[in-house]
Amino acid sequence: MRNGPTWFNITSIVLGFSFLYLPILLLVIYSFNESRLVTVWGGFSTKWYSELLNNQQLLDAAWVTLKLAFLTASIATILGTMAALVLVRSGRFAGRSLFSGMIFAPLVMPEVILGLSLLLLFVAMDQARGFWTVLIAHTTFAMCYVAVVVQSRLVGFDRSVEEAAEDLGCPPLRTFFHITLPIILPGVIAGWMLAFTLSLDDLVIASFTTGPGATTLPMKIYSQVRLGVTPEINAVCTILVGLVTVGVIATSLATKRQQVQRERDERAALAAN
Repeated sequence: MRNGPTWFNITSIVLGFSFLYLPILLLVIYSFNESRLVTVWGGFSTKWYSELLNNQQLLDAAWVTLKLAFLTASIATILGTMAALVLVRSGRFAGRSLFSGMIFAPLVMPEVILGLSLLLLFVAMDQARGFWTVLIAHTTFAMCYVAVVVQSRLVGFDRSVEEAAEDLGCPPLRTFFHITLPIILPGVIAGWMLAFTLSLDDLVIASFTTGPGATTLPMKIYSQVRLGVTPEINAVCTILVGLVTVGVIATSLATKRQQVQRERDERAALAAN
């Protein structure tokens, strides 16, 4: 039997990654284009990044998007972690199937349906649409993704560590923050990053639930792209790609460092015993 990847597997991987990342690479390259025509290379230049600093509308939309994504990720992480704990630790209880279905419904529900239903809810409540309605909408669909990630981390959790801490007199709340949370922290961080990314690039739901003064960057880019792609759009998209890439790498390194440190502590504890 022949071991190792075949030419078919290698070709499939190359074509797949090219399809995914080549458009992003072209966007980054043309953000340094001298020409205003984004399809014609006119030489290397960084002037569009300087022009971006003078585009107050794009800067305002970017600030709203980053603030919205940070708040959405933080709230969704808290609520999603609580939901995952209920699903994993509470066993069978009345209404569990309904609770689980309501948590995971946004995973399979089309964004158009979710956005329209939230719009009708806000209209029925006579709630003025703006930043806070978008925040509620983004938290609603991002929370389920956090719950899935944290739940997968809790399923393989060794509860004997918690039981040992409680036997030594540690209160349940302190046990969670000092024992449980540090162990599941990689899953919590991954859920936060996923919620942040989902909120950062959402267009459909924000279009239904936003109002004056709460225009997000995807909405602004979409409205401008319909009139033609400008180099400033390439520049701001490149900055966002860079921020997300740095965040993912930093999170991966921090998670890896934490896992290595925990393994060292476990080996030291075993050696001491």
